[in-house]
Amino acid sequence: MSENIFKKWRDSLEKTRKVAFGRIANFLGTTEFTEETWEDLEALLFQADMGIETTEAVIDIVRNRVFEEGLTQTEELRNVLKEVLRQRLESPNYLLYDVRPTVIVLVGVNGSGKTTSAAKLAYQLSEQRKSVLLVAADTYRAAAIDQLRIWAERADVPMVAGQPGGDPGAAAYDGISAAVSRNKDVVIIDTAGRLHTRYNLMEEIKKVVRVCGKALPGAPHATWLVLDATTGQNALQQANAFQDAVKIDGVILAKLDSSSKGGMAFAIKEQLKIPILYAGLGEGIEDLELFNPDAFIEGILES
Repeated sequence: MSENIFKKWRDSLEKTRKVAFGRIANFLGTTEFTEETWEDLEALLFQADMGIETTEAVIDIVRNRVFEEGLTQTEELRNVLKEVLRQRLESPNYLLYDVRPTVIVLVGVNGSGKTTSAAKLAYQLSEQRKSVLLVAADTYRAAAIDQLRIWAERADVPMVAGQPGGDPGAAAYDGISAAVSRNKDVVIIDTAGRLHTRYNLMEEIKKVVRVCGKALPGAPHATWLVLDATTGQNALQQANAFQDAVKIDGVILAKLDSSSKGGMAFAIKEQLKIPILYAGLGEGIEDLELFNPDAFIEGILES
């Protein structure tokens, strides 16, 4: 990994590091390893927004490792902690399907960063010389269509949109049909994201997914959930609601640079059992990065 990318991750994780994990790094750097270390470390991990289940699981594994290996120094404990945390973020490398066009549906609540993530993803793929089409299927908010159009222009990627107030499924169908006729590599569909507790929204998401399959057999090839990293553990409730409705293949963790709750990344992997694929590290069109566990761990635990 280049030094510039490492620095970008470190800078983007500044809030998470200062508010939460920086205290862990300082704690492990200044104290001798004692029995009280476990209680203190558990409290710090929990405060870092990792969640109760994940915190307890990490403590159990680290404690067993320390006992089995006879470690006595906190620097050794620090290294074990980094290794265990890194393992919890392990995911297979995600490759786009060998289907043209590959259809990706993005879901998530309003305000999660879904629309901007769609455009940033389109930009990244276009930089990889893939031809991309953005589809605005959030037909309930004219502002959402306008927002995606603005971002599509920044990304220099074409966009098609449904009629305001129209059927989101029809917008998805038309978008995929347009991508097929234009011989595009990837279609990214931005869906509606009203309150995740509303039954109607989830039914609409299900319908969009079904319609994708009618427009192109096998589609969608991926359904990714966009979560706002600044909401911490609350985002997991949203994730559970969407998982109950459709099969979620991965997560885009938006606004990670604005969050002090980066510990939620571990809870996502622990509780949702789905990989984090991308992270938003800034507001610019180029600020969506493939999730890098090594850079993430170094960025949060660097003292």
